[in-house]
Amino acid sequence: MGHILRMKPVFKEMIWGGTKLKDIYGYDIPSDHTGECWAISAHKNGDCAIADGEYKGQTLSWLFENHRELFGNIEGDQFPLLVKIIDAKNDLSVQVHPDDAYAKEHEDSLGKTECWFVLQADEGTKMVMGHHAKTKDELVKAIENDDYDNLLNSFKIKAGDFFYIPSGTLHAICSGSLIYEAQQSSDITYRVYDYHRKGADGKERQLHVQQSIDVTNVPANVDQNKEFPQTALENGTKTRYVDSEFFKVDRYELTGKNVIKNDEPFMMVSITEGTGTLEGNEVKKGDHFVICSDQEEVTFDGTMEVMISTL
Repeated sequence: MGHILRMKPVFKEMIWGGTKLKDIYGYDIPSDHTGECWAISAHKNGDCAIADGEYKGQTLSWLFENHRELFGNIEGDQFPLLVKIIDAKNDLSVQVHPDDAYAKEHEDSLGKTECWFVLQADEGTKMVMGHHAKTKDELVKAIENDDYDNLLNSFKIKAGDFFYIPSGTLHAICSGSLIYEAQQSSDITYRVYDYHRKGADGKERQLHVQQSIDVTNVPANVDQNKEFPQTALENGTKTRYVDSEFFKVDRYELTGKNVIKNDEPFMMVSITEGTGTLEGNEVKKGDHFVICSDQEEVTFDGTMEVMISTL
């Protein structure tokens, strides 16, 4: 019998956050401005504890450090991935993340490539991904002139949409979005524009304009793959959304009993809809698990939507 780790999420209050994490998932959130659920994380800024079992109370980072055999003995000095649920009651800043090389040199961190699956979106909800500048000079000029209406590539989104956001991509999650995010384990964000809004201290939030200019890809690559391969399961379907050098992300729509093989160093499992069982134990929407490498397969039963991220 292998290790299946139920995680205790960490919650982050944000100027743009709301209450959907409580309203939809029943989480005990710290305030009505809760923006992020760090659902599966070993990052120092939000290290999840293990909820039950042999390692109850230990953090995921501790387990990764001390029992690397449970993670396929992969190399690296930190757990490589992070899964969040993001509730954007208001717009997030327009921001960009560095790649591994820039982040290592300037922040002693991993870079941040990420992806989003839209769990919910209010009518008319938009997102920002990429920009229209053809050269760095055009980018700098638009930033200096506060000309974000013309600079930014903005479009409407709906539930079920998926977006891959490589490092260097200017982006913003906008008001009305509920997002599942899988990413490299990094907390480095360079804000280029924040709508001149003020925080609780009455001051505008810090911007990182020069770093943003340094790392933003010009011209932007805004072409997105919209064709996602589907595989029929015994009872349901699997959709492969991304298979990149950083992570793989699959969505399982389950309508009964299914056995899913684990041939990865670990699997990060999030129940995003429905109820059922995982290896005979009851699970529900809002539960998150790490399936360790010593668990060669897992049996799901029930009507559920499940996101699974792996290396």
